[in-house]
Amino acid sequence: MALSRRGRKLVVVGGVVLAVALAIGVLALGGQGNPVTGLLGAVTRHSSPPPPTCPLTGRAPKGGTVPARPALAIKVENLPEARPQTGLDAADIVYEEPVEAGITRFIAVFQCTEAARVEPVRSGRLEDPDVLVQFGHPLFGYAGGVGAVIRKVRAMGLHDVNFEKAAAAYQRDPGRVAPHNLYTSTAALWRYAPRGEGAPKPVFTYSATRPSGAKGLAVHLPFSPYSDVMWKWSRHKHAYTRWYGTTPATLSDGSTIQATNVVVQVVKVTNTQITDVNGVPSPLAHVVGTGKVYVFRNGKVIVGKWVRPSVGDVTKLVDRSGATIALAPGNTWVELYPSTLHVTVNP
Repeated sequence: MALSRRGRKLVVVGGVVLAVALAIGVLALGGQGNPVTGLLGAVTRHSSPPPPTCPLTGRAPKGGTVPARPALAIKVENLPEARPQTGLDAADIVYEEPVEAGITRFIAVFQCTEAARVEPVRSGRLEDPDVLVQFGHPLFGYAGGVGAVIRKVRAMGLHDVNFEKAAAAYQRDPGRVAPHNLYTSTAALWRYAPRGEGAPKPVFTYSATRPSGAKGLAVHLPFSPYSDVMWKWSRHKHAYTRWYGTTPATLSDGSTIQATNVVVQVVKVTNTQITDVNGVPSPLAHVVGTGKVYVFRNGKVIVGKWVRPSVGDVTKLVDRSGATIALAPGNTWVELYPSTLHVTVNP
């Protein structure tokens, strides 16, 4: 007798149930007696691995593969006479630190991306190794420094590629006045990377999920009259743009400096016994310990604290509830901002 349409449906459903039951039975025979675990294991084995991401930006790498190379840090000058700089737009992370007489300098950190030219390169400071050891054993390109700085760079396991040790990687720009004319490239410095040195571990946590913090459309960081820094959110660029007072901070190609994330890490700053050529004490930004932090992303600001118990630890950013603050995938500028100065947030 012919089956009704409803009957056919029941037969099909019954067949599916029977097939699933048989599959579970087979898995149970080789799955240590736990059919559910065996089934989940089979699903896991056939699932696709997560796509690779650049460790220092959280973004997909160009070409789909993270370069098997260490981080590379280059010290860049920021006196008004040294502007505009070249190559900062290609850095994964940039740290801004206070140096002598109220001026600032940058540590530009590269890993996934390259820069054909980074300029102008200047000397290192005592806190540079403290910052950079978070990236494992990075290369550090800089225009020399006092003995205490060079000794600390080497003692902390950084690969020293300053312009005296790796002279072939540096050139002088005839279009600039010395000493603001030393330049290099990431390719030239990565040639000095030890064999087998792979990519660093992530320093920050990244998430594309938009935060629920308060509005943070601008932040004013008056380091000094030389570096009266302002970051402003641009909805058009979906990034924060950098300003000096009312003037956009531009690079040598005319583009405005911008960042997906701006992290204002409030730090204690003390003077050292080291002085510059004018006898001005060299300050030291203390990046081990804890302090207040402002994280700007997606036009929002999350206020919390940074925590780094020892120099061997990585800086953690946590909100007021103790949860990790995730950055948006993209480049980040970290402002090592003196605790004696005021942070102004404009909603």
